[in-house]
Amino acid sequence: MTDSILNSTKKVLQLPEDYTAFDPDILMHINSAFATLNQLGIGPDDGFEIAGATEVWADFLGANPKLNSVKTYVALKVKMVFDPPQFSFHTNALQAEIDQYEWRLNTYRESYAWVDPDPELDDQIVVIDGGSA
Repeated sequence: MTDSILNSTKKVLQLPEDYTAFDPDILMHINSAFATLNQLGIGPDDGFEIAGATEVWADFLGANPKLNSVKTYVALKVKMVFDPPQFSFHTNALQAEIDQYEWRLNTYRESYAWVDPDPELDDQIVVIDGGSA
């Protein structure tokens, strides 16, 4: 498999590397998937985008093999919008797999970079069992 983000995604879509007619569309969908990953806290803090076949997975993933599922996630997200399945049961199965990748990547990110959803409560004592503080 090629290390180019664009070309490896095209391979999953069963498009040859030298066929460039759909490259602008595929690039747009890849960059949308990267935007979603950024919102999940995966990848560079400032976001990430590609402009062609020169960007490689190491540019996004660095040397972290725990993020290898990003490759499949991006390919599935692009497939879902570029070449959606014909039947609803296949669409549902593909969406379930995408959702699982999002959950797993988010869970992995939380293991090393937890973000408190409500930091204002950190200074307050919260009594849950009805006792007193």
